[in-house]
Amino acid sequence: MRIRAQKKLFMVCILVIIGSVFSLLINYKNTGVFMGINKKLPIYCVDTKDKKISISFDVSLGNTEHTKEILDILDKYKIKATFFVVGDWVNKYPDMLKQISERGNELGNHSNRHPDMTQLSKDKILEDINVNEAKIRNITGTGTKLFRFPAGSYNDEAVSVVESSGYKCIQWNVDSVDWMEKGSDIEYKKVIENTEPGSILLFHSSAKYTPENLPKIIETLENKGYKFVTVGDLIYKDNYKIDQSGKQVKD
Repeated sequence: MRIRAQKKLFMVCILVIIGSVFSLLINYKNTGVFMGINKKLPIYCVDTKDKKISISFDVSLGNTEHTKEILDILDKYKIKATFFVVGDWVNKYPDMLKQISERGNELGNHSNRHPDMTQLSKDKILEDINVNEAKIRNITGTGTKLFRFPAGSYNDEAVSVVESSGYKCIQWNVDSVDWMEKGSDIEYKKVIENTEPGSILLFHSSAKYTPENLPKIIETLENKGYKFVTVGDLIYKDNYKIDQSGKQVKD
């Protein structure tokens, strides 16, 4: 009887282990959480001793009022940023897209319709990206080399598809949480406390407090010795690897 009970307990343990492994594999495939050393990751930040950082904006909602304010602020401080634009926004504001580019800022592709790309097939991912790319190129005369996943949602397949199309996948390691609109002081503290050499900062062009907060953030970080560059100028183009934290490390 004891042997039979031990065998039964052993089988239960095996089933629990199998269930746990299966659950991990499901999460590994379908989320952007760092769960394995072989997981494909976008670039969250860059490993560098130089005090270089990048300001990036997601552009998908709102009118152009805040965007114009942001451009004026960047011009005032002689800073160029990277704007990840969504095709639906481009349809509404082609002149503003052109202005972003003509004022020397970098453009990135942020999808056409802002879908969750973990739920799309390879063909649908490519279709969405290419439609937006054509819009950007038709309006500005140049294409993009950087891509940011809508809502930061990705999986191995999505990263592979985007990279195979010639883009660098870009996330962020400093989130201003400006989209939550909880107050400029909260956003300011969030950025200043988390910025380090090689950081990519995330803002949204439609956020309420960003135009008010941006000059203060820029001045504080410049006083700390930081230099602002575009994401394209911050990242390594070749001979690099991405560690488990999403940090791009030069080989």
